Amino acid sequence: MALLIALAVVVLVVVVYLLIVLNWSYSSGERAGVLQKLSRKGWVCKTWEGELAMTTVPGVAPVLWSFSVRDEAVAEKLSAAVGRRVVLHYSEHRGIPTECFGETSTFIESFRVDDSPAPALTP
Repeated sequence: MALLIALAVVVLVVVVYLLIVLNWSYSSGERAGVLQKLSRKGWVCKTWEGELAMTTVPGVAPVLWSFSVRDEAVAEKLSAAVGRRVVLHYSEHRGIPTECFGETSTFIESFRVDDSPAPALTP
């Protein structure tokens, strides 16, 4: 009986911890760039993973920023924007103990396609 109670307490602590780290964000913000990749990955836990190429000056190698998408509806709309310039709204959740929720700690909540022309460089 004591073993069963101890097991129940451990399960309860794990569930409460997961609820906290998945719902309380460490940081949030927006990043802009060209959506390079979005794919569904994983052996057991399939998650949406993507890469955003961010560059400030044309001709300079872009910085690749990896992210995860938990919302299936957002992932489907985002997959239609691969290759386009987008602005991603994200939240970062640190302390997630497994990759079943995503390979990164950064999750995309929403996005918008940015079709504005790139700013011209002045010499």
